[in-house]
Amino acid sequence: MKPIFSKSTLISFFLIFASSTLSAQERGLDERINDAFTPIANWWEGLILHNFPGTEIPTIIFLLVGGALFFTFYFGFVNVRHFMTAINTVRGKYDSVDDHGSGNPDLAVSSDIKGTISDESKDGEVSHFQALATAVSGTVGNGNIAGVALAIAVGGPGATFWMILCGLIGMSTKFVECTLGVKYRDVGEDGTVYGGPMYYLTKGLQEKGFTRLGKALAVIFAFLCIGASFGGGNAAQSNQAAMQLVESFGMTGGNARTIIGIIMMIVVGVIIIGGIKRIASVTEKVVPLMALMYILACLYIIITNFSFVDDAFGMIFSQAFNPQAGLGGLLGVLITGFRRAAFSNEAGAGSASIAHAAVKTKYPASEGLVALLEPFIDTVVICTMTALVIIIFNGDNTVFTYGGEGGVVIINGVASEGAGITAAAFSKYISFSGPFLTIAVVLFAVSTMISWSYYGLQSWMYIFGKSKVSEIVYKLMFLLFIVIGAAGDMSSVWAFSDAMILALVFPNMIGLLILFPRVKDELGKYLGAIAILKKG
Repeated sequence: MKPIFSKSTLISFFLIFASSTLSAQERGLDERINDAFTPIANWWEGLILHNFPGTEIPTIIFLLVGGALFFTFYFGFVNVRHFMTAINTVRGKYDSVDDHGSGNPDLAVSSDIKGTISDESKDGEVSHFQALATAVSGTVGNGNIAGVALAIAVGGPGATFWMILCGLIGMSTKFVECTLGVKYRDVGEDGTVYGGPMYYLTKGLQEKGFTRLGKALAVIFAFLCIGASFGGGNAAQSNQAAMQLVESFGMTGGNARTIIGIIMMIVVGVIIIGGIKRIASVTEKVVPLMALMYILACLYIIITNFSFVDDAFGMIFSQAFNPQAGLGGLLGVLITGFRRAAFSNEAGAGSASIAHAAVKTKYPASEGLVALLEPFIDTVVICTMTALVIIIFNGDNTVFTYGGEGGVVIINGVASEGAGITAAAFSKYISFSGPFLTIAVVLFAVSTMISWSYYGLQSWMYIFGKSKVSEIVYKLMFLLFIVIGAAGDMSSVWAFSDAMILALVFPNMIGLLILFPRVKDELGKYLGAIAILKKG
């Protein structure tokens, strides 16, 4: 695709953006950025979360839930029936279907020249596990710590039920979009992979005869993905990390969070300069470790309070359908749960397919199956554990009152929000939880930012061209947003971040609902190859 803007325009745009940011810092960045950012965030949130005509339910919820339910039924509950197949694929049990030389001709897929099958399997840059780790690092983030706390503070324990349900059916959506991400990817002469919704919207819809629609949706998605990478994948993460560090170390001064943002900017900058291979090498080590540490801490609290677990689940199920007064009723709790789950696991947004497209495989459905593990890990496991810890901690409004406006609640006379609520819950049961949770929040934030930098860069290069100048301009802008997010107010940053990620659903879901028959074909090919492999 021919770039829309020239290199000189890109450089000028960056210089204007950087100078305006620096001038804001001279005037007191923390306050100035928030004042300028809040009205923009509120306007954008209202636009994306508009209600479907004649209802009180946002249109985006109909798309997310309706699409996920359709894919779940159409593919015969692929999220359940092929769960073990997904795990075995990550383990490498079926890698030989991609690496069989010119051996078994029965394993040839359409358009294969049987003598060159082994060469074709070399397309890609990372393994199944590395692709999963990179994508999970983009979803397992502060949405699991701060986002869950925000959902429960606003919607009560019942919001957890809708988060879990959204995660379970979202597994099917993730399978569809990541299969398409591999099927329609581009591979450059140097082996660099370019993939994601931008490419399957363009190529896939062209195959269906919707060339103009495909190009329009691809460009819209790319622009929105760039914004999402600056928002939910960046600013929201640095915001929570900065807030947690300030609270943990008792920092004072108006620019404390700005300084933290600059430090994080340097750390992330060192990592993202190396591209997807360096990002994957970092995430495959950091993500499993930090997720395991966090899960073990949650398990400790849950097990030591095991007698309260049944009460917690009782509240989750009962208040999902019969919420406490003042929490906005059933629709309010449902929407809160789905909104937080969508932000956390990004199923339907299409973003993760950008990372999965870089996998080394010639069977697109193999990576689609791997990808369906993401919402399970992210939402069904980690988000649920966080929710249980907070509900056990608070009980029936014993520590704070559910339904806090904007997610802000009073704990021991102190206003707390997001990660602060989770931190208070952890501190009651684990003496060293302060430093531990601070480390977890920072690691979650950094891993999410480096993954989203890749998503945003791929979208940026789709629009502005695959040049070194284009790449550098994007990365510098991305790094500046780390500072902006760290300095901003939580409510405005999260409103903007939510809306940016949810906005991706509109162009992406249209494509998925047109291209899903292609996914069925690819699933049949991969399962057929596995069946042949098992026979010997």
